[in-house]
Amino acid sequence: MGIFTAVKFNFSTLLIGMFLAAVVGYLVGYFLRKVMSQYQIKEAESRKKKILEETEQETQSKFKAAAMEAKEQALAEKIKVEKEVHNKWDELRVHERKIHQKEDDLRIKSERLLSLKKESDSKMEEAIKIKDAGFKEKAKYDDLSQQEILKLENISSYTVEQAKEEIKLKVTDLARLDAAKEVKKIEEHAKNTAEDQARQIITMAVQRLASDCVAESTVSVVALSDDAIKGRIIGREGRNIRALEQATGVDLIIDDTPGAVVLSGFDPIRREVARQALEQLTLDGRIHPGRIEEVVNKCRKEVDKQTKEAGEQAVLELGLGNINIEMVHMLGRLKYRTSYTQNVLEHVKEVARVCGFMAAELGLNVQLAKRAGLLHDIGKSIDRQTDGTHTQLGIDVATRFNEHKYIINAIGAHHEDIEPESLYAVLVQAGDTISASRPGARREMLETYVKRMTKLEEIGNSFKGVEKTYAIQAGREVRIIVVPEIATDDEANILAKDVAKRIEKEVTYPGEVKITVIRETRFTEVAH
Repeated sequence: MGIFTAVKFNFSTLLIGMFLAAVVGYLVGYFLRKVMSQYQIKEAESRKKKILEETEQETQSKFKAAAMEAKEQALAEKIKVEKEVHNKWDELRVHERKIHQKEDDLRIKSERLLSLKKESDSKMEEAIKIKDAGFKEKAKYDDLSQQEILKLENISSYTVEQAKEEIKLKVTDLARLDAAKEVKKIEEHAKNTAEDQARQIITMAVQRLASDCVAESTVSVVALSDDAIKGRIIGREGRNIRALEQATGVDLIIDDTPGAVVLSGFDPIRREVARQALEQLTLDGRIHPGRIEEVVNKCRKEVDKQTKEAGEQAVLELGLGNINIEMVHMLGRLKYRTSYTQNVLEHVKEVARVCGFMAAELGLNVQLAKRAGLLHDIGKSIDRQTDGTHTQLGIDVATRFNEHKYIINAIGAHHEDIEPESLYAVLVQAGDTISASRPGARREMLETYVKRMTKLEEIGNSFKGVEKTYAIQAGREVRIIVVPEIATDDEANILAKDVAKRIEKEVTYPGEVKITVIRETRFTEVAH
């Protein structure tokens, strides 16, 4: 009983203890869970706060970066705008300086015009005074002359008209008699000295024209490695040389000159074909009529190709385009043409460059000026194949290929055959003169050139009534300005002939010299 009671007590105690332990465990667990949940809540709040702080910092840093970037962009835009404004100000200053310069130029020109007007007015007043005095003197002399005529009519039985007719008849009879005597003397003298005079004239002509430029323009020399080949060139009974001359249209001169054969002809293209053909034949060694014709045809094609390439190269060098291919070929033919030893193709290219430079300075169309300069002598490529001057042939060619009207006019006006209608024609005239007359262009010493030009002007100025003489176009033309009050039209005509005779007698020159005497009277009045 006691044991059972004790066991029962212990069991109930255990149960109570277990219950208490369970209650305590529950309470402890509940407390721990509560503590853990509070800790987790605090930890979450701490993380939340930290995340919010980091987000805020990141937002602030991005905002600062965006603000800094915007500030930099604004600064760059500001610098760019300031630079553009500065450039605009510089341009405005440059324009302002140009405007001031133009204003100064206009003011200077205005002052110059005013001074010229004053000077012109004073000269006009002097001229009017001289004119009035001249009229008074003329009236006085007319009165005196009339009085003398009346006195002579009173003294003599003849009137003035009768006296004139009588004197005229006597002078005419005497002049006819003297003229007949002189004509007879001249005829006798001409018969006696005709042969000597003919020899002298021919010798002078040969001396004047037989210069280096003629030899270079009409003769080509082909070098031979061996004189023995001359016989093969001639061929049996001369058949080879005849075949070569017939195929090329050039004369072959084979003489005792060692190692050389001379080709003579006025057409430079034919001469070049003959030169190349003869060189190929002598190198090949097979020389007979059939081979000659074959080689000449081949060389003719080669020369055509070279002329075309030369024309294309000239157009390319000058930067020109849209030129008809046939005109380009004509330009290439000028490669084998010379004028007073000056290569014509190089001459037209030089004229084109000079015209381009001047057009650029004057604010004109540079391409049009270059084109006019390049084409101004294109007629020389065909002037030996048809009749007409190279200027007229050039006009025909340019018209046929629809060139600009200014170019056509410049071609015709560059030797003053027609009047210039534009500034481009004047530029071509100037460029042609510069290229042709500059020292060294045509193998002429500067001293000789200056002496000839000076001599031409001295001859013109030596005659009575001449106001001024100008030697132009490299001495190919002399223009003489005469005083209209001193020289009449008939005297001006005689003056031109006298000047021409003195130039032929005293000056040595290539080609011919044109003498132009200008007599002009102007009457000017001013309407106020």
